[in-house]
Amino acid sequence: MKSIKELNELIETLLRIKTKDEMLDFLEGILTPKELMEVPKRLAIVKMLKKGISQRDISDKLSVGVATVTRGSREIQKGRFQNV
Repeated sequence: MKSIKELNELIETLLRIKTKDEMLDFLEGILTPKELMEVPKRLAIVKMLKKGISQRDISDKLSVGVATVTRGSREIQKGRFQNV
């Protein structure tokens, strides 16, 4: 499947990046400014959920939809983000 191959190539590329500056340069090159700001927001959602903050409070504080927060919650329930 082509998309799996491309995903693996992306992962391998990310793993080769050694510094924060290199990572920022790479991300700015492949993501739009809006996309670039969404990724840290998703991480913040996960961290806040793991601290026990309510989905509604997270939605309000980060100006995101409740569905976005719920998605993060479902991913945590699946066992993801163990190292976050």
